[in-house]
Amino acid sequence: MDALKEKSFDFAVRIVNLCKYLKSERKEYDIARQLFRSGTNPGAMVRESKYAESDKDYIHKLSVGQKEISETMYWLELLEKTNYLQIDEFKSHLQRRSRNT
Repeated sequence: MDALKEKSFDFAVRIVNLCKYLKSERKEYDIARQLFRSGTNPGAMVRESKYAESDKDYIHKLSVGQKEISETMYWLELLEKTNYLQIDEFKSHLQRRSRNT
């Protein structure tokens, strides 16, 4: 679990930094807010799962985190297709995500 905790935290850090870039450099606030929420939630769910009340609760928390990763991918794809992210920036997040999660 420690590896998942570390990797999900690292992913959240990259998302926070991307959101800061989107707001300051690209003046994109709405999608950045959604991306921030969905991209930081998986790490929070991993942390929360440590204190799950049951096996079912543990699985539920990690499942929610997985759903949030899927939503994060949606926002990243949308940012790329609308030219807020260049293709190389988008691919960079995909490559790191696949290694980090």
